[in-house]
Amino acid sequence: MTVETGRLPAEGVQRMFDRIAPVYDAMNRVMTVGLDQRWRKATVRATVRSGDHVLDACCGTGDLARAAWAGGAGHVIGIDFSERMLERARRKVPELEWRQADLLALPFEDASFDSAVVGFGIRNVENLEGGIRELRRVLRPGGRLGILEITTPRGPLAPFYRLWFDRVVPLLGRVLPGGSAYTYLPASVRRFPGPEELATLLGSCGFEAVRFRLFAGGIVALHVGEAN
Repeated sequence: MTVETGRLPAEGVQRMFDRIAPVYDAMNRVMTVGLDQRWRKATVRATVRSGDHVLDACCGTGDLARAAWAGGAGHVIGIDFSERMLERARRKVPELEWRQADLLALPFEDASFDSAVVGFGIRNVENLEGGIRELRRVLRPGGRLGILEITTPRGPLAPFYRLWFDRVVPLLGRVLPGGSAYTYLPASVRRFPGPEELATLLGSCGFEAVRFRLFAGGIVALHVGEAN
């Protein structure tokens, strides 16, 4: 099953995240009303075990990798397409390993990691199925994958969601230097598979015991699966 979600070409994603690196953390706090760090910790609790060798893919400025390290991971490697994002990650947590790499061609041997996490980044991968299969390849059998991502709510919060992500967030992005790239956010979320569809895709890509949990009234989803 191939899922294409109208993502930007790889070069466009790289340029976009290089531009927004200076405002990335501030926008995360604003967009989530400060809850994103709590959700990252929940992702680590659901995915990472003490002593794990962990991959944080699409690591951005390193908050999820830092949470995994604080949660007892034995070793953490963060990879991202954007060197400017990685520069900020290195300054935050210099003791971790940071590499510029493409999720669609990970520079690691098969079965290299005990667990892998992706926080608010996989919807921007040019080939979603290809990225998930690469994550499966580098996980050992029984290894865990946690994906934390914005999704589209269908319940009573849907009207608020449309106002917040379609109007308020892009407006805030235009106010901040480099933040104009956030005008891309609403479209990227709308094109991304819903929670049930993403769970099905994970199952078809080699993960079992797939489950998901919704946060903030269904605006954010955490999917967890085990490599079979």
